[in-house]
Amino acid sequence: MIRLATGLLCLLTAFASIARAEGERAGDFDYYVLALSWTPTWCALEGDRRGSPQCDPGQGYGFTLHGLWPQNERGWPSDCRTSERPATRGQTAAMVDIMGSSGLAFHEWRKHGTCSGLSAAAYFAAARAAYGAVNRPSAIRDLGREVTLPARVIEEAFLEANPQLEADGVTITCKAGRVQEVRICLTRDLAPRRCGDDVVRDCSLGSALLSPMR
Repeated sequence: MIRLATGLLCLLTAFASIARAEGERAGDFDYYVLALSWTPTWCALEGDRRGSPQCDPGQGYGFTLHGLWPQNERGWPSDCRTSERPATRGQTAAMVDIMGSSGLAFHEWRKHGTCSGLSAAAYFAAARAAYGAVNRPSAIRDLGREVTLPARVIEEAFLEANPQLEADGVTITCKAGRVQEVRICLTRDLAPRRCGDDVVRDCSLGSALLSPMR
């Protein structure tokens, strides 16, 4: 009986290991979330502590590309198994102008890009195209001073600057009382669409901190 139980346990462990190794299937998702981070918030909460060059005075980073995330109607895949080659240093370095660091670009490829079903080159090209299609409101970029405001004002500014977007397709997130990100939902062809129920919820802060660009 002990041998039987031990054998069964080993068999179950082997099957579990196989399931974990297979991971989620690349290319199996419903839509994209384009995540745009307000760099001054990231610097205040994380970047300054890390000594990131992205946060140095004069860098001028505003809404940078956090990532283009494959998303399901509920939940999302990550770290998918793919037959595509890993992103190269050249490919990640080429994203610094809109992502702030090559390290972030590589992380995003590994966690999210592998789930797109695209090659690294095609994934970064899609991410750049999606980022370039969104107008970042100049009124936010030109603040010049720290302000507090209702988080919904950021969404309203993006909707005004991008008439192709609708309210249910844009989500504002906050962290530690600050405006953190603008997330825009896109079809697999990068056209605007409504966000899924687990993405559509906005930050409800009536007094969110927004620091100026450096």
